[in-house]
Amino acid sequence: MRNILIVAGGIVAVAVIAAGVYFGTIPSNPAPTPVAATTADTRALLGALPTDHVLGDSKAPVTIIEYASLTCPHCAAFDVLTLPELKKKWIDTGKVKLVYRDFPLDQNAAKAAQIAECAGNDRYFAVLDLMFRSQAQWAAAADPVAEVGKTVRIAGMNDGDVKACLANDKIADAVVADFRGGESIGVNSTPTLFINGELYRGSRTIEDLDGVLGNLVK
Repeated sequence: MRNILIVAGGIVAVAVIAAGVYFGTIPSNPAPTPVAATTADTRALLGALPTDHVLGDSKAPVTIIEYASLTCPHCAAFDVLTLPELKKKWIDTGKVKLVYRDFPLDQNAAKAAQIAECAGNDRYFAVLDLMFRSQAQWAAAADPVAEVGKTVRIAGMNDGDVKACLANDKIADAVVADFRGGESIGVNSTPTLFINGELYRGSRTIEDLDGVLGNLVK
């Protein structure tokens, strides 16, 4: 059992993770076989939930659920290299919606995820993009949280906002809930995608996704 400790001027214990949940470095498998995940008790997690952040038309016929860690280089590559094309070809055209959920692999990713949550719905995906694009700088810094704080200033979040966010147990619990939910449907690495309920581990190129989505969108 592991506590997630959020540092913001002091150390505040914000959540206790159930046995088996851990924020360590978990390698990605780049070439998985898709696996159906359709058990009754987890089916709800394979669609958009009321608490989810959704990019695109909520009525789009295809749902991609992305589980990612803000300190995961493969996730950053997906954000920078694949998501812009995915958005242009499939999301902006109303064919696909993307649901983003947190699966932090370490404490710094958990803290960054909290800060992104506090950015608000209108700025959420823009803040995620800022964090992924600057990941190499802040994730390797001596004080990653302070560096994340600098990054989100461009999105209008000041030091006080960041400190208040990291002290907010409700936000921390939401990040933990994403992690636990992901584990319950088979997520054990990042990025992991579910495309209309089918599980795909590892980073995907736009060509990979075009092949899958082309079969789903007629």
